[in-house]
Amino acid sequence: MSKNELWNHLLAKLQLKLSLLPDKPEETPESTLKALWFSAIGNPLSSEAASQKEIIDLPLAMEPVLKNLVEQRIAGIPLAHLTKRQQFMGVELLAGPEALVPRKETELLGWAALELLSTSKASNGNPLTLVDVCTGAGNLAVALTVLFPDLITFAADLSEEAVALAKKNVDFHRLNDKIDVRCGDLLVPFDSEEFYGNVDLLLCNPPYISSAKVQTMPEEISGYEPRLAFDGGPFGIKILNRLIKEAPKFLKSGGWLAFEVGMGQGGAVRKRLELNPGYGEIQTVEDAEGNIRSLLARKN
Repeated sequence: MSKNELWNHLLAKLQLKLSLLPDKPEETPESTLKALWFSAIGNPLSSEAASQKEIIDLPLAMEPVLKNLVEQRIAGIPLAHLTKRQQFMGVELLAGPEALVPRKETELLGWAALELLSTSKASNGNPLTLVDVCTGAGNLAVALTVLFPDLITFAADLSEEAVALAKKNVDFHRLNDKIDVRCGDLLVPFDSEEFYGNVDLLLCNPPYISSAKVQTMPEEISGYEPRLAFDGGPFGIKILNRLIKEAPKFLKSGGWLAFEVGMGQGGAVRKRLELNPGYGEIQTVEDAEGNIRSLLARKN
């Protein structure tokens, strides 16, 4: 089977059988097949990176490998688990079942954070301190440090598996001298005088799906991605409530807390911030449909 024949055959199968999730808009049958194609030949790429390349000849011995990858994807295994890659804010990252696959919606928080860092940099020539909790694969910590190198970055996650993956991403981008990844519950790994009042930006993409809704999520998510990464308790805001309460202790005067929220949670969570005397200015980040997806709160 020629390269083009194999491509057309597998693309038709994906177009017919592949179920795609709305929270991964970068994945299409075409970008999926390209990503699996490059993985099969030993050059793993995210769907976004692969979509920018032309396919090359596939060695005959690799055809069964590619066909098997396509069947696994059709069966519901996340693409990023098969390729071991996911792009975030234009930065190629390692991915896997150890942590939530980074999503486009979280890039809204990432770009807002980058703007906050740039604004802070304009008024202060010293390196800024970033702390990213619930770091997962380390996507926010790593991408922001790549895009804004003048950072001292710390990251943490409760999951030892996620921490191991985040450390691999730090290694992948040769940022071991810039990013310190720790294991622990929310801000506990930073509960020391070293961090009290010294953090310029505190980031968090917390679990925010209510426990009851977890059971109704697509199998591609609930069956393959770690529940710890998205189960936010009975109302989905258990971690957010803790974060809002504990963050001022760590932030500098004028420092920022920035975090993602689930669909429909933005208004209620904003009120919680407004009622907390530790915060002054509050900003929202909305998606294309006008839904609040991230909140930014400045310490008084």
